[in-house]
Amino acid sequence: MQVAGLFNFVTNAMLRILLIEDQRDIAANIWDYLEHHGFVMDHAADGVNGLRMAMDGSYDVIVLDLGLPKLDGLELCRMLRDAHRDTPVLMLTARDTLDDKLAGFDRGADDYVVKPFAMKELEARIHALYRRGRLQQGEVLRVADLTLDPVNLSVQRGGQTLTVTRAGFALLEALMRRMPHLVRHAELAHALWGETGGDIATLHTHLSMLRSIIDRPFEDKLLHTVHGFGYRIAEDRDQ
Repeated sequence: MQVAGLFNFVTNAMLRILLIEDQRDIAANIWDYLEHHGFVMDHAADGVNGLRMAMDGSYDVIVLDLGLPKLDGLELCRMLRDAHRDTPVLMLTARDTLDDKLAGFDRGADDYVVKPFAMKELEARIHALYRRGRLQQGEVLRVADLTLDPVNLSVQRGGQTLTVTRAGFALLEALMRRMPHLVRHAELAHALWGETGGDIATLHTHLSMLRSIIDRPFEDKLLHTVHGFGYRIAEDRDQ
């Protein structure tokens, strides 16, 4: 095994993954691939058992299918967050409409992969979720009445604490560190997924969800789209 491959294997071996997937062939393929690449795997074939195992809280990432027997994946995710379990959740879904994706984020999912997907993409998304939960650090960032605390992983606006997904937090931090300047699509994708990147539709979905949290309930809008190029955080469009 080459040095780079050995390093990745050792790094992956530190990560415990809970796979909640009822389709046996898909579950077997994911299990075999991730285990071969060094991850420590557990599996649940239905939502009830998946929730029980997820509540344990000892996993680094949960890979969650939405169409589960006994307890739907969306409901499972909601119950997990209601119980204050903050393990990163990566959804596996064949539901690729914007409303479906936003529903997943609203229940507390952190990212999603649309079926069918490449196993290398799944592995990259798992790593990105794990890193995002642990690498934010630095001073409190402010624009207008919006603040982001990278140490305590908190976002507030107008003195009100906002619930932001991990993906939304990573995007907001990237935008606020460059405010009021434009942050291009490629830079935002890098903030979410590292060198592996991701598709533009997924990026826009995450940003749409972020806008609904930090802007929609408030009179002054801070997140501005620069069509064809990217986004920026600013107090007004003329900055």
